[in-house]
Amino acid sequence: MSDNDVLKIFSQTLREILMNDSIVLGMETKREDVPNWDSLNYINFIVAVEMKLGVKFKVADVESFETVGQIVAQTKKMLN
Repeated sequence: MSDNDVLKIFSQTLREILMNDSIVLGMETKREDVPNWDSLNYINFIVAVEMKLGVKFKVADVESFETVGQIVAQTKKMLN
């Protein structure tokens, strides 16, 4: 799965959570760049990604992610 494939899944997931069809995530996107992507919606996003892709993030990883690209990289490691 490519970075773009994962980004598409992430973007769609966040669109569903925030009910905002205009969201397009990039590798450098940070939570503060996306309106309404607060801490509760971040956890909802992480859980939704875990369910969709069959992965499980460590709490320390979830707390350390600063950009969407970091989440993509960790996701790809777990998928391989």
